[in-house]
Amino acid sequence: MEAVTEQEDRYAGFLQILQQKNKLSDNDLNKARRMQKSAVSEMIPQLLIKLGLCSDADIADSFVQNCQIDRVAANDYPLESPFSDDISLKFLKHSHVVGLQADEDSISVAVMDPKDEYIIQALTLATGKKVEVKIGLLSEIDAALDAQYGDGKSKMDLLVDGFESEDIDDEDLEHLKDLASEAPVIKMVNLFLQKAIEMKASDVHIEPFEQNLKVRLRVDGVLQDIDAPPVTSTAAVLSRIKIMAKLNIAERRLPQDGRIKLQMLGKELDLRVSTIPTMYGESVVMRLLDKENIVLDFEALGLTGKNSQQFIDVLAKPHGILLITGPTGSGKSTTLYTALKQLNTAERKIITIEDPIEYQLEGVNQIQAKPQIGLTFATALRSIVRQDPDVIMIGEMRDLETAKIAVQSALTGHLVLSTLHTNDAAGGITRLLDMGLEEYLLSSTVNGILAQRLVRTLCPDCKEPYSASDAVIEDMHLRKFTETADIQLYKAVGCVACGDIGYKGRQAIIEFLPMSEKIQKQIMERKESGEIQKQAIKEGMLTMYEDGLLKAVNGITTIEEVLRVTTES
Repeated sequence: MEAVTEQEDRYAGFLQILQQKNKLSDNDLNKARRMQKSAVSEMIPQLLIKLGLCSDADIADSFVQNCQIDRVAANDYPLESPFSDDISLKFLKHSHVVGLQADEDSISVAVMDPKDEYIIQALTLATGKKVEVKIGLLSEIDAALDAQYGDGKSKMDLLVDGFESEDIDDEDLEHLKDLASEAPVIKMVNLFLQKAIEMKASDVHIEPFEQNLKVRLRVDGVLQDIDAPPVTSTAAVLSRIKIMAKLNIAERRLPQDGRIKLQMLGKELDLRVSTIPTMYGESVVMRLLDKENIVLDFEALGLTGKNSQQFIDVLAKPHGILLITGPTGSGKSTTLYTALKQLNTAERKIITIEDPIEYQLEGVNQIQAKPQIGLTFATALRSIVRQDPDVIMIGEMRDLETAKIAVQSALTGHLVLSTLHTNDAAGGITRLLDMGLEEYLLSSTVNGILAQRLVRTLCPDCKEPYSASDAVIEDMHLRKFTETADIQLYKAVGCVACGDIGYKGRQAIIEFLPMSEKIQKQIMERKESGEIQKQAIKEGMLTMYEDGLLKAVNGITTIEEVLRVTTES
């Protein structure tokens, strides 16, 4: 107990900073304290990372602030260790310390925990030199040690060395279960989940082929390859994921869906798991729902300017239908949740029917659709309207029955929010007409339609301005977005902060079509979506393409990125 109290005193300032930054709750700190009573040899910072209560970046940043010591950048670790052979690798790995550079009098090191005095004293005695300390991320220190002492092998290579590589019989379920529960396979799966969290990926794709197992992460909408396990581990890795998601590991002929809840790198994650059978095994996609990183703020999501203001004004109406359209992965759900957050006051009752429920909102009654037991959007909606709600959110208008009940709900004084899969705002109207909704019902209930895409935003640390050429200015009509004579655009360069990609994060580019009298008349006449869009533009609507160009001129994204996600040329 004395050791625990001594540590509490030593790390008091560091823990206070973590709590002030909302990186560590009282409950999580108490959990670490309880754990330490049975593991007094482990220091608090290491325990916080080990238990998944804080990320190594949170720990490093708090130490930098608390100790006023510089942090080491990821590319500043040397490939060769400045330590002599007298310093054992076992000590360095156990203490999480890596040598940076040395001269005759001193040696500089990166440590995860600068308050661990034993490490500094031991190195001073062993080297006979003054030890200068810098702070490093735990994962980067361990990777640097692997590079310096592991013949340049990556973490995945080292795990593969410990994996039994003989052919695995896919039909031997007991053997598969055993393999999936062994350390190398668990560590393999954890490694690419950790990588996904560090890179802020939205999805992990695990795809088996004849000669290799491919693992890719979708970061800011674009897929990137990462180190993958060997093809011989395919069955064990997929079985591990299916066990975590509580899926049937014996069923490989049919698609399956499941969920994984876990705490890793200081984050509470909800993973949506989908498997489908392919020629060489099952393809698995895990959607990462990071509850802590979701930003439910219109401006942060990219809904700014006139379009956004019109959307917010329509959202304030007491009844009617508000639709959000776009393809899968265009941020529709996040915009819906942001709208619900704004509407979520003590005076309103909000009920949602979703498939799946992606984020839980305090004070909102959320229903998970279960078609297998007959709880579809349509059947749930019939019951929802009898619950006296003010606002109803439908995950997606998939069929005529759902659309009809939504229209009836809007006509009887409810505000209804929902999504559609269409390419633009005007296309949402023709989609509902094609479903079979009557023109007069559609024109009298739909208040507005928002269409959106997600563009990658430029990294603020490395974006570079350049003067737009006259040809680009004229071709893209950039003068309408700025009054400056010399129009500046920006290009993605790449640096340490963004992983040499040049982009960091995403924002929505939007178009909002409010329902005007002329557009209502066009709906009654069943005009094509192109004509409806022309009328909306005539009334002042900015298209997604134009909203993207405006964001490019304002230095938020690049012209190339806008062209990538829109159909304009």
